[in-house]
Amino acid sequence: MNNSLISLFSGCGGLDLGFKWAGFNTLIANEYDKNIWQTYEKNFSEVKLLKKSIKDICLEDLPKNINGLIGGPPCQSFSIAGAKKGIVDPRGQLFFEYIKILKNVQPDFFVAENVMGLLHERNKEALALFLKEFKDVGYNVKYEIFKTNEYGIAQNRERVIFIGYKKEFNKTFTGIGKESPKTLRDVIWDLRDKPICGRKGKEEKKDTYINGHEYLEGGFSSMYMSRNRRKTWDEQSFTILATARQIVLHPDSAEMIKVEKDKYVFANNNYRRLSIRECARIQSFPDSFMLEYDKVEDGYKMIGNAVPPYLAYKIASQIKQDLNY
Repeated sequence: MNNSLISLFSGCGGLDLGFKWAGFNTLIANEYDKNIWQTYEKNFSEVKLLKKSIKDICLEDLPKNINGLIGGPPCQSFSIAGAKKGIVDPRGQLFFEYIKILKNVQPDFFVAENVMGLLHERNKEALALFLKEFKDVGYNVKYEIFKTNEYGIAQNRERVIFIGYKKEFNKTFTGIGKESPKTLRDVIWDLRDKPICGRKGKEEKKDTYINGHEYLEGGFSSMYMSRNRRKTWDEQSFTILATARQIVLHPDSAEMIKVEKDKYVFANNNYRRLSIRECARIQSFPDSFMLEYDKVEDGYKMIGNAVPPYLAYKIASQIKQDLNY
């Protein structure tokens, strides 16, 4: 099949969108979180979405002779900020489900994204095991640390991405060229004066002038106020997280002033979190990408967990070049 893909742990489709821009076609996608299904199907109506756990996928569900397998196995087990249980955590075990499908489908290449915590010393055994498994099922694998602000994205975000090619090709991923970073001014300035529909986290979704251009209202925890959460217009954003209450501040917000160790206060009462659409822009999603959700937390979560589509596009384009597609 021509430039065909299977997408696992698809989320709202950041990887899928970037690969689509590069000329790939996702045939089958898989996502377990029902709060994401509507967004994925809205933006990828041509793709068959398997709405179940990866553990319940049968070989009969999957097309044969596909070119690539892409996905981001759950990362909470390896996150520095998470429970740090690694492969002991059932979520950490899902990485092996990805490898099992890779073994059975045998595409030309695979891409697997995860958090930097996977490279932490405490996870070295898991990392070594994953690399061995990838090699054992027939792939030359390379992993790289991608800092998104080095690839034309207005965000300081680091992720580790595994890219493997079938051993028979005798090739490895050659890397992608860096670009000048964009700033918050470059990507969200035009939204600053548009109507914002702020609402409490559990209220029903309201229509907004711009799809997804609404933010979470509510208090800020002592953990949130333990460090600066605001960047200026001419900087890159902090990492866009998946937890609504941890979303960073809009650049027009009041300065955060340090008053003592691990404690900041706002200079005045003019502050708000970034909206979901602003987070999507910072993640490199276009405004044509429709965000569908019932609760504001779900909107932030699916954008915060996504791979920036532009980074995915650059990786996909290099894979095409490496493998002469």
